[in-house]
Amino acid sequence: MMKVNDKTMQHAIGNVLKYGVWSVLLVGIIGGLILIWSHGDRTIDYTTFRENDQSIFQVVDEILHGVIRMDGRSIVYLAIIMLFLTPLFRLILSLISFLVERDYMYVIITTIVLIIIAFSVYFGVGH
Repeated sequence: MMKVNDKTMQHAIGNVLKYGVWSVLLVGIIGGLILIWSHGDRTIDYTTFRENDQSIFQVVDEILHGVIRMDGRSIVYLAIIMLFLTPLFRLILSLISFLVERDYMYVIITTIVLIIIAFSVYFGVGH
């Protein structure tokens, strides 16, 4: 069994960031190409604004169903969600790293940041 130390955690965190960004880029390009292919000739009307106030769970559910249907817009939205999740996973790995190192001040700070992110995502703070 591999021993978890600071070097292995930093390597894992670096890989999450590196491969996360490359994955977002790939998914975004695929979604964009599908979107252009299927709706490239459509003109969008920006004269009226329709607010669509849904919970994050409804939005993610709609996006995942759209990805299954290979809807280009949904795939682009999936890339945006992945872009958001990449630094979130980095924070979670950092929290684990701080716990392994027993650096409790940074455990508390990272936990507070994660709570703030969870609160704002769940309750939609920022509207």
